[in-house]
Amino acid sequence: MTELTIECEVAVVRRRHGRKELRADARCEDSVPQGRLPRVARLTALAIRFDGLLRAGAIADYASLARLGRVTRARITQIMNLLLLAPDIQEELLFLPRTLQGRDPIHLRQLQPIAAAEDWREQRRRWRELVEASSNASPVSEPISAAD
Repeated sequence: MTELTIECEVAVVRRRHGRKELRADARCEDSVPQGRLPRVARLTALAIRFDGLLRAGAIADYASLARLGRVTRARITQIMNLLLLAPDIQEELLFLPRTLQGRDPIHLRQLQPIAAAEDWREQRRRWRELVEASSNASPVSEPISAAD
């Protein structure tokens, strides 16, 4: 896991009624990425991590993962189904642009039928359709490229 460390000077400023407020240097605020990572990007990374733990034998099975994560086995299966996607689609999911405001343009629920397709060409076709539909519906985040 990669850690992000940001070093900057902060000042403690006294506000009205004795409240204290931290104010960061303007350079510090510029170094912090704006927006948030889309949930499907985080879930894809989690699926890859879980797969590594399963292959290494650190975790026995999906049921163990579910117990550790305090979720249902069905939820673990939904997350792990992301590994059935073509590698280039997984890569695009990992590098989706940050969502600046509002809802994420792509949701796990939309990816399940794509992952169910066995043919990667069919997955890529469905993925392109989803990307085009979501980029038309969501002008808030940056556009998503659909690589073939």
